[in-house]
Amino acid sequence: MVAAPATPQAEARPWRRACVWLAFLGPFFFLTYGLANWWSASLPHVGSLAFEWERHIPFWDWTILPYMSIDAFYAVSLFVCATKAELDTHAKRLLMATCVSVLFFFLFPLRFSFDRPETTGFNGALFTALAGFDKPFNQAPSLHISLLVLLWLVYGRHLRGVGLWLLHIWFILIGVSVLTTFQHHAIDIVGGLLVAVACVYVFPDAPHGWQRSPAPGVRGKPLALFYGIGGAALWAAAALLGGWAWLLTWPATALLLVALAYSHFGVNVFQKHGGRTSWAARTLLLPYQLGAWTSSRWFTRAIPARAEVVPGVWIGRVPGREALAGMAVLDLTAEFHAAPHRRARYESVPMLDLRAPSRAQLGAAIDALDRLHGQGPVLVHCALGYSRSALVIAGWLLRRGLAADAAQALSILRKARPQVVLNQAQLTLLETRAHG
Repeated sequence: MVAAPATPQAEARPWRRACVWLAFLGPFFFLTYGLANWWSASLPHVGSLAFEWERHIPFWDWTILPYMSIDAFYAVSLFVCATKAELDTHAKRLLMATCVSVLFFFLFPLRFSFDRPETTGFNGALFTALAGFDKPFNQAPSLHISLLVLLWLVYGRHLRGVGLWLLHIWFILIGVSVLTTFQHHAIDIVGGLLVAVACVYVFPDAPHGWQRSPAPGVRGKPLALFYGIGGAALWAAAALLGGWAWLLTWPATALLLVALAYSHFGVNVFQKHGGRTSWAARTLLLPYQLGAWTSSRWFTRAIPARAEVVPGVWIGRVPGREALAGMAVLDLTAEFHAAPHRRARYESVPMLDLRAPSRAQLGAAIDALDRLHGQGPVLVHCALGYSRSALVIAGWLLRRGLAADAAQALSILRKARPQVVLNQAQLTLLETRAHG
């Protein structure tokens, strides 16, 4: 009799590792946060930033309880994590949130500008205890809000049913309390949310991650410079104009991230896996994605959305929500979040636009096209249906023996879609495959 293979044991909760992280993060937080408070208090003048409408926000002394409860949630959250990977990711986010916030507290100190009413009783005692450590500085970004978002993600992942609803209610109270305890101004909350999104983006959950990317190549460098200059210019404009111009920092950050994609990190910047991009990446890159979507529609407005290259293989722009009549989809975009559940058959091999992919990326895309084509008609798409999709179909034509060389493959493509264009790096990659 052959023994059944042993099933792998579930990973034990990393209690000891959680203790080590807590022993480091707790003192680190109190030391750096307190040091920033001391620094701001020693300055001759510390300004504030508040809107006039904030004066109508009520002071609710009872909300000091949910406000201070975040400390307990912080400590326990490390022990809620079920695996070493989850714990390390969560702890790194907490550490990053503290470091980034404290850096801003030192560089751009602000103070709370409204007078807090006197409070007595139990709530008053809590305010007194808080005042012993938390001075009216350390405003923007609100570290309270950053930590709240990061904790919410962990607890929300492990709670169900009534417990999850109670968590939502209590955490909403914590979020409201930063205003109703007169601890923060509205702009601090916005900053805290942005820091939290950045932490989740830098330390993403699986399956998103930062994998090694191929070298940018000649074509990637000028694109990186182009996007980098655009992002830097928008940041400079925001700093010079002030006021509502600070909204320009959102598209500025998106462009700088795209510059990093073309200079070093490749498709990792978009954190796309199985067609879906992480919510943090979608948030940070939304201005760029809106621009890319608009470009896709504008530059294909006068031509058909898709065209058949050879029987069963179509080339086209990124589809919207329209039905594709049973057609499979091979998605080559890195920049767009897809909805694979809307398609009966869907595969994704993310590639950067206007840049030759690695041999492994191209091979994976051709393999995917082979699989999908064996099951019926398939749409191969990028943003416009001019470049990435053309490269993959050309490589597939060469593999299938439907084209003798890159030039003939390109000719077949242009008969179906005359707008197809491949740069020299892409053509070289095709020739290498044809003679490889």
